[in-house]
Amino acid sequence: MRTPLIAGNWKLFKTIGEATAMVGELKPLVAAAKGVEIVVAPVFTALSKVADTLTGSNIHVSAQDCYWEEEGAFTGEVAPKLLKDAGCSHVIIGHSERRQYFGESDETVNRKATAAIAAGLTAIVCVGETLAERESDRTFSVIETQILGGLSGFTAEQLARTVIAYEPVWAIGTGKTASDAQAQDVHAFIRGLMAKQFGQAVAEALRILYGGSVKPDNVKGLMSQTDIDGALVGGASLKADSFAAIVNFAS
Repeated sequence: MRTPLIAGNWKLFKTIGEATAMVGELKPLVAAAKGVEIVVAPVFTALSKVADTLTGSNIHVSAQDCYWEEEGAFTGEVAPKLLKDAGCSHVIIGHSERRQYFGESDETVNRKATAAIAAGLTAIVCVGETLAERESDRTFSVIETQILGGLSGFTAEQLARTVIAYEPVWAIGTGKTASDAQAQDVHAFIRGLMAKQFGQAVAEALRILYGGSVKPDNVKGLMSQTDIDGALVGGASLKADSFAAIVNFAS
C-alpha cells in the first residue's frame, strides 16, 4: 500500500508571519489525519520558522527548489544541505513554472534531484504537458522525455526517495482540472514506464501525485483512481481550511 501524500506548494506567497500563522491554524485541523503524509512548501525565507512551528506535528516541510552544489561561488542559490539544516524533509524540483520562467531543463532537474536525495531529502519531481502538447497528442511522449531525462542514471534506491508529481500545465491556476480518467491515464503510463525501467515492484511502490487545480470538491474523485497517490496543491493550499479539507479527503 502506498501512503497518500498531500503537498501544498505556496509559490511566491506569505511572509514569515503569515506562513507561521497559517500552519498554526492548520495543525489542529489535520492532527487526527491517519494514513496520509502532509507537506507544506513555503518560500525560502519562511522555511526555518515554519519548521520550528511544526515541530512535533504530523506536517513536514518542503522547499520549492534547490541547487545541485553543496557550496561555492553560486550567488543566490540554496544547497540541499542548507534546506535540510532549515528543517526540510522534501524539495519540489522541476515545477512547470521553474521550467517556463527560469530555464529549468530535464538535465538540471536530474542534477538537482540527485543532489537532494544525496542530502537526505525526498525529491518531488514534477512533469507535465502544455495545452498545445496535449492537443497535438504528445502528452505521453513529453512525459516520457521529462521522466527519462529527469531521472537519468537513477537507481532503485534513489527512486525510493523520489515522488513524481504529474501536473498538466494547462490545468495549473486556470481552474481547469484533468478529468479523473485523464489524470489516471497519465499516472498509469508513468507507473508502466517506471516498471520498464526499474521493475514492477519498484514501480508499484512509487508515489505519483496529481497537481492541477486540486480543490476540496474534486480531490475525492482524483484520489479514488488506482494510480493517483496524492496531490500537489497550489491555490487551495494557501488557506488552512481548504487545505485541511484536501488532507482529510478520506474522512
